[in-house]
Parts: sequence; structure tokens; C-alpha cells
Amino acid sequence: MTSQVQIPENLSTITRRGVSRIISEADFTAMLQRGKPLRLKMGFDPSRPDIHLGHVVGLRKLRQLQDLGHQVILIVGDWTAQIGDPSGRSATRTMLTHAEVLENAESYLRQFFKVVDRDRTQVEWQSQWFGEFTLANVIELTSRFTINQFLHREDFANRYSQNQPIAITEMLYPLMQAYDSVVIESDVEFGGTDQMFNLLVGRELQGMMGQTPQQCFMMPILVGTDGVQKMSKSLGNYVALEEPPEEMYGKLMSLPDELITSYYEYLTDVPDADIAEMTHAMESETANPMDFKKGLAHRITTTFHDSDAADAAQSHFEQVVQRRDLPDDIPEVSESILIRDHEMTPVSERSPARLLVAAGLAGSVAEGRRLVSQGAVEVVHPNGERTTIRMRGGIEIKPGDVIRVGRRRFVRVVP
Repeated sequence: MTSQVQIPENLSTITRRGVSRIISEADFTAMLQRGKPLRLKMGFDPSRPDIHLGHVVGLRKLRQLQDLGHQVILIVGDWTAQIGDPSGRSATRTMLTHAEVLENAESYLRQFFKVVDRDRTQVEWQSQWFGEFTLANVIELTSRFTINQFLHREDFANRYSQNQPIAITEMLYPLMQAYDSVVIESDVEFGGTDQMFNLLVGRELQGMMGQTPQQCFMMPILVGTDGVQKMSKSLGNYVALEEPPEEMYGKLMSLPDELITSYYEYLTDVPDADIAEMTHAMESETANPMDFKKGLAHRITTTFHDSDAADAAQSHFEQVVQRRDLPDDIPEVSESILIRDHEMTPVSERSPARLLVAAGLAGSVAEGRRLVSQGAVEVVHPNGERTTIRMRGGIEIKPGDVIRVGRRRFVRVVP
């Protein structure tokens, strides 16, 4: 890595935009202004194979600092992933096998470098140091902290007060993450606000071991497409980096209007002044939020695909969602497949939920029932008429009909 480091002209772009808290901001700012390359640590546990836009908030900050000449050090938590960080969870997590961790890591790294520059990133695997740990090393590490300190962590405290189990391995997780900072001599560690306890343990352990304590750089939690909870694959409110363009664009268009500003701030380079103008226009009702949302969806889809793909995704959205026309390319399913489970059942009693599963539009009968109960399923007939499917009563499907689920899932019935 080059020793040439640029001092940012606008510090607030680094320290305020897309940032929740820095401990300590004054020290971090002073470090930036010295013009010395900083060792920027971000760790990830490959407990899942996918990255979503919630992760991108922090990755963009790494890229900004990387472009100024600072060194990104990515820690692959191939040991801690087998334990699982309990942050925000109310139960002990299932441990993964090392093979599962390695498979997830390969997928994660591919997506990580869609944002961060691969050539300017140092990748380190925890197994390089933890693989040689002995019981004596573990005892020495654990002796530096008390159970009382760890019970001040919110998720541990809640579970302890409710007499819920806390595995000893979970207590080891923050210590292992902290030791990573010691090994690589981290200057700054990055994480979400739910990682504050772990980052502070690393800062404290470095001080105990004679190092300069790292600064803790925390990004805000990105709210998911439901507009309520943190973006999460398990909650189904996420936008993955490897989504097809139409899916990515469509999910972003489903955002509640109140999230438009934060998504622009956290996930794009649109100037603050322009974002302020958008916010004012929406609050004063002098502009349609739909236009700003289209701009957002197009920008993000372009970032992870290209402008042609984003153009096509926008055209698809306008055709299928706004004008409610059918898309040009609809998957087909044979009528015989749909009626196979119903050969002995009168049409008036056929289960809509089972039909959705047979058509590949629902992963289970339970999901099919949920979609039908939400009024999300309709049949578009060749003459243009539409029939919304209800829980009560049967369903009759004929060749030429199109089954539509929500805004983006279709299948055409063929003979």
C-alpha cells in the first residue's frame, strides 16, 4: 500500500454522513489529519452466504477511507462464525461446521469486493492465530475480564434476567473479536451500533496489552423494506447485492416514503444539499416521492449491475407495477402439473395454497395460505379480466391464464 495519504477536504463526509457514533470522534479526526495511513479493521462472520444493503453502509465508509490511502484489513471470522455472535438475539445460536463457514466465506468475499477495492485490502483468517491457541492462551485471555462486565451487555443481561441460557462459548465471542484487534494492531474498528460492546472490548484489551486503543466507528442500522425492522434476510425485508436487477429495483420501489432520505444518505454519493432539497420537496408536497424513489432504485441497481440493467428494470417496473400490464417474458407451467394434486378434487374445493406451491409461486402451503389471505394472488385471464383469489371457495385455472403473486411473480398456464 502506498504511504501517500490524503487529508479529507470535508471531514463531515467521513465522520457524520452514514455514521452513528465514533469513540472517540476527536481522536479519530486527529488521526485523519496527521496524514498517516490507518489500519482499518472490519470483521465478518460467514454465518450466512449473502450480503445485503444493510452491510453496504459500512463497506462504503471503508471504501471512502481506502480511497484516501488508508489500509483496510478484513478479518474472516472462520472461528467466531462457528460460535455465532448473539448480538440482538434471545437464544443461543446453532454452531456451524468449518466446511459451512468456508463455503459462506467464498460467497461473502465475492460480494464484499463489489464495494471495497480488492487490490487495496488485506484479508486475514482468524484460524491463522486461533488455530494455534492452547488452553493456557484461553485462560490467560479470559482472566482479563469478569462475568459481571459481560452481563452488562444488553442481550446477555436480558437473557440472564429472564433465566434463559447463555452458553460459555458466547461469552468467548467478544474476547475473540477483541483479540483480532490486538493481533493486527487495529487503529479503527468498524461495525454497526449493535456491535458497540464487542468493539469496546477490543479497545480495552489493546490498552491492557500495551497498544494504543482502537477507535470504534459505528454505522447506523439500515431499516429494511418493511419500514420497521433492521434489514435482515431472516425477516425477509432485505435487498441482496446479487439480486437480479428487476428484483432489486422492485424491492427498492416498495420502500416506504419516509426511508427515501436515509437510503440516499447511507447508500449513495448524492450531495447533502440535494438530499435536503428532496426532503423539503417531499415535506412541502411540491414533488412526488415516487420520482425520488425511482432515482434511488436506478442508482443502486446501476451500482451493483450496470445502467442498461437499471434502465430495463425501471421499464419493467413501470409496465408491470405502475400500468399493471403483464411482463413480456413470463415463465410457463403446464396445466397437468397444477391439477396433479387435485385429480380427485372438485374444482370448487381445490386449495389455492397448494396450487401456488405446484406453480412454484410459494415455498410451502403455509406461505401460500398467507399470500392468499393477504389478497396478494390474482388470476389474469386472456381477455384482461382479473380475479382475486380468496381463502374460501375454490380456484379454477385454464390454459392462457396468468397467476400473479404480488407485484413481481408471474406464471402462465399452458396446455
